Amino acid sequence: MLNKAQGLRILQKGLLTGADYAEIFIEDKTSQNIVIENGKVETSSINRTFGAGVRLLKGYQSVYGFTNEVNEKSITKLIESLSKSFHEKQCVFLDNLTKKTAKTLSKSEIPFDTVSDQEVINYLKSGEEILSRFDKRIVRTNASLSHQHSNIQIINSKGFIILDEKERGRCALSCVAAEGGKIETGFEGPGASAGFEFFLKNVDIKEVANRVAHNAIMMLEAKECPSGKMPVIIGNGFGGTLFHEACGHPLEASAVSKGLSVFANKIGQQIASPVVSAIDDGTIPNGWGSNNVDDEGNPTQKTLLIENGILKNYLIDDFNGRRMGLTGNGACRRQSYRFEPTSRMSNTFICNGKSTPEEIIKATKFGLYAQSLAGGSVNPVTGEFNFGCSVAYIVRDGKICEPVRGASIIGTGQDVLMKIDMVGNDLARAQGMCGAASGYCPVDVGQPTIRVSEMTVGGNGGEIK
Repeated sequence: MLNKAQGLRILQKGLLTGADYAEIFIEDKTSQNIVIENGKVETSSINRTFGAGVRLLKGYQSVYGFTNEVNEKSITKLIESLSKSFHEKQCVFLDNLTKKTAKTLSKSEIPFDTVSDQEVINYLKSGEEILSRFDKRIVRTNASLSHQHSNIQIINSKGFIILDEKERGRCALSCVAAEGGKIETGFEGPGASAGFEFFLKNVDIKEVANRVAHNAIMMLEAKECPSGKMPVIIGNGFGGTLFHEACGHPLEASAVSKGLSVFANKIGQQIASPVVSAIDDGTIPNGWGSNNVDDEGNPTQKTLLIENGILKNYLIDDFNGRRMGLTGNGACRRQSYRFEPTSRMSNTFICNGKSTPEEIIKATKFGLYAQSLAGGSVNPVTGEFNFGCSVAYIVRDGKICEPVRGASIIGTGQDVLMKIDMVGNDLARAQGMCGAASGYCPVDVGQPTIRVSEMTVGGNGGEIK
């Protein structure tokens, strides 16, 4: 880490290049990953990430570079290299830096560095054994726990040195089931910005393992999903992947500021059904996607994105906010010092509604119940998406009936938002990793059970007549 005098000298060098803003991001992160595969401990690795990134801004121009040599000489040399991007010099002087320590939103009761590898292995084995014994058609099992501890220093020409410390951990259970040329997978990956206590208190790994194995076998035995247009009920928790991908990314300033979003210039307009409200909240204590500060050093915020169908705000970083005439709202993130930061989601979810899940099911004559979504693709410019369903059922006469495999849902984000006609009261969040321009970041997706009045469903079970 750098001291105040070093930080001032480096920033001043950056400002003398012609930039109107200079920033140093220093990261010291230790990560560990323990993996049990098919009953054997396959991996127990510890990695350290240590380096510095420098960003210089001038108007709407940004240049970025990084080095793993964290000292004044190396970082100054990096700045000299970046300065070649600017042709007109200017004199912006910085004469003082104020040190700030980020307020800790998420505390660890049992830090991972106090937990032995054997304790973690015993915990994982209790879940992996459930997976391997559940059914002979399960041909591969995997249980892992990864965690990281980071110390961050952000020094910027706003005049601040911000110090931040955070810890995260995530457990993942997965299995592969195969029979007669068919293959299905099961997966769950609970995590939090917390220590090992989160898993001891909140994650019954045996229960999770049973659920993962059950879903894989059930989908292996399921018939192919029929295709056609129909109402689609999307389950809570990981069902929020649809909103995250098809609607959340187009609300990020990196797309909005350049007019590359279907929701650009629509603040105050109705973009969703009146029953829909949505929030991005990076301040949830121990939330997987929570942060004390964002990667520009701004405090994270709870941002109301949509209220009763009306677009209220975007997720904004300071740089893209320049094009929009707005300041950042704590939504700037990156994977590591090797990535230039930009606007990203944190814990993003549709808010609770007034219906119960039972009422939503009962009100549906025929349709698809997508309990959980899998991977897919989204075009943020047009909002078009295609998602697979990892667990899905047919709904008939207000009842959940047979499971179906191979289901996919197709549409556009703006169309889906307007067609949500029922929202449940069972909000849940699920953990994932979101990849974008600034790398992979931990995020929570979430929603209560919702119903979309009509969507295109793909499947190989024949067309609905």
